[in-house]
Amino acid sequence: MIICAKYLITGDGKTVLEGKAVVTGEDGKIKKVGDREVLVREFPEEEVKDYGDATILPGLCDMHVHLGYWFSQPDSFNYNDQLITLFALQHAQAGFERGITSMRDMTSARKLCATIKMAADKGFVTVPRITHVDNGMCMTGGHGWDDDIAQVDGPWEIRKEIRRQIRDGAEWIKILTTHRSHIPEYTQEELDAAVDECHRRGIKCGIHAGTQPGIQMSIDAGFDTIEHGTFLTYEQVQQMAEKGLAWTPTIMAYTYLYDVTKKNMEECAGKPLNDPVMQKEMANWEYFEPAYKAYRDNFKKFYDTGVTVLAGTDMVVYGSPLLPLPRELQYMVEYGITPVQAIQTATSNPAKVLGFEKERGLVEEGLDADILVVEGDLSKDITRLNHVKLVTLGGKRVFEDGIRYVGTTNMFM
Repeated sequence: MIICAKYLITGDGKTVLEGKAVVTGEDGKIKKVGDREVLVREFPEEEVKDYGDATILPGLCDMHVHLGYWFSQPDSFNYNDQLITLFALQHAQAGFERGITSMRDMTSARKLCATIKMAADKGFVTVPRITHVDNGMCMTGGHGWDDDIAQVDGPWEIRKEIRRQIRDGAEWIKILTTHRSHIPEYTQEELDAAVDECHRRGIKCGIHAGTQPGIQMSIDAGFDTIEHGTFLTYEQVQQMAEKGLAWTPTIMAYTYLYDVTKKNMEECAGKPLNDPVMQKEMANWEYFEPAYKAYRDNFKKFYDTGVTVLAGTDMVVYGSPLLPLPRELQYMVEYGITPVQAIQTATSNPAKVLGFEKERGLVEEGLDADILVVEGDLSKDITRLNHVKLVTLGGKRVFEDGIRYVGTTNMFM
């Protein structure tokens, strides 16, 4: 298959080409990238799909999802293991409609993502490429304890839990150390032990840290990714850039919570909601206005330090949009960076942090044929991400013109 469009964004944060095409091979890799006319002559046997005034780019990666987060469902009492698995499956597949071909799950039920990945390997289902933690860890009574997060205390209990999770197939480790206050949950000794155990075992780790001094403690410990970092300082972002730590701001999550909690506070007048998670968030609704403003006012200057920024959505509230990665990137552009730079936060940056830069993240010969095509010139208008024409996963069509293909036989020939 030869995929053609007027524009091509490679995913490196700067390169935009015109008049190019991409040839996908039967091995699921990108066979060649070049001038449209040259490739059509070179591969006369290949079907040509020309999308005209459109943009080709790498499939997107959402670096902070919770595929199996069922706690906010109004009928959560109905969610047994089987229903949670089906819920997570449809959640993952919804990513295709948004141009998402890979994702990092940052806490779901134990072994849930590993099971879905196994089902995909067996050809039972088609889902984006998933990298996952097993189960987050918090202190006893810490953030997430009532959402089935593992509660562990002390350096050696944390090390033991990390070892158990690696044994059970975890590909990353996640720690939670702050919530809606400026009281850190884990001690420095505990955070240091977590990072040491992960890196000693050759596995990376991310940490939920949004407030001070928990953020600084997490930077000092050396976590590979800081999730949220809501009230980061400029000096701390500089430290992260120098140490090679990445930042997943999840702007969408906090901005959405600000908008929705404010609306609910005005309309519900203290009445209980069907969503138990939102009910809890409303108790902390005053947190979200400064959070939203912190992202709005600081994102561009933080980005300009050179810190590696990762796009992630972290949407778990009932009724919230599923995997709204295009909106996350739109916020980044609204706050000062270019569409091409924003695309890098969801393509080559995640690939490098996840260790897959030799496999995906760019439209480049030899890499996975995970390709997204959207209408118009995306380099000029980030909202073009809302107009998806085609998504391929390893050369296989998974979404095209409003139709999701999740079988195992829709391979481009």
